[in-house]
Amino acid sequence: MLAALVLRQQGIEVEWITFETPFFSADRARRAAEHTGIRLTVNNITDIYVQMLRNPSRGYGQNMNPCLDCHTLMFKLAGEMMRENNFDFMFSGEVLGQRPMSQTKPSLRYVEKHSGFDGYIVRPLCAKYLPETIPEQEGLVDRRQLLDISGRGRKRQIQLAKDFGLKEYPAPAGGCLLTDRGYSNRLRDLFAHRKHCTENELHLLKFGRHLRINAAAKAVIGRTEDENESILKYHNPLIDAVVKVKDYPGPTVLLTGDTTNAVVLLTASICVGYSKAPRLQAVEVSVRSPKSQAVVTVLGIAPKDIQHLLIK
Repeated sequence: MLAALVLRQQGIEVEWITFETPFFSADRARRAAEHTGIRLTVNNITDIYVQMLRNPSRGYGQNMNPCLDCHTLMFKLAGEMMRENNFDFMFSGEVLGQRPMSQTKPSLRYVEKHSGFDGYIVRPLCAKYLPETIPEQEGLVDRRQLLDISGRGRKRQIQLAKDFGLKEYPAPAGGCLLTDRGYSNRLRDLFAHRKHCTENELHLLKFGRHLRINAAAKAVIGRTEDENESILKYHNPLIDAVVKVKDYPGPTVLLTGDTTNAVVLLTASICVGYSKAPRLQAVEVSVRSPKSQAVVTVLGIAPKDIQHLLIK
């Protein structure tokens, strides 16, 4: 937001492009566009992003976050839009030294070089610490009006927001699920067992407990009513089975992949174990699969006895 307003203050016409996948949303960008009146384009890049994510050339951070390759891909896509729509350059709100991995001088340089648009990325908030860009050299941007913010502190940004009259802006914390350990572990498991995965399968990783039953089967167990609803929202009714205890409160359980009888019975027992059904008592469980609907009667398995199946 600040980078755009710094440029707009020079009389430069600015627009935003942001990207969306199951790992991060464009909600903050949409709110920013509402507050500032700056035109926003939102592109869903899930397919091309997953291709990069399976084998990023610079590897991952602490979890499944491929920050350098992620930024490179986004600038590449934004650069293509820049050319198609006859914009003069790109800009971002990055600040030198704000993030220890992705906003160092070598990292910023790597992204610019490998995006294919070397010299055309202006970073207005820290420009005075960086080499002069082509738009500055050509007089399209007045370098004297760009800033010299650096480091992890936010005091100057907060003051700048007040100067621009911004009353609502996002907190510094990141919003990318790929930095989350639990989500990353579930994603690794999905990639290890699925050569191709759908966008809904990536959304499903956000919800519930995930149990790897065997190489071909996984169970997703809702922990709350909201998660139960989300599991049903993102499941594939043409492939997945939905398992639920009949007469007692309990979770919605999604069984994906292998739905042979032995796997279904095990999943039903796990479902009972997480429900309010009495222990050591046979319980009826509904199993709705794409081809049939059945009721099986099983004993519950206590959650402590299936910890080895949990994808943690």
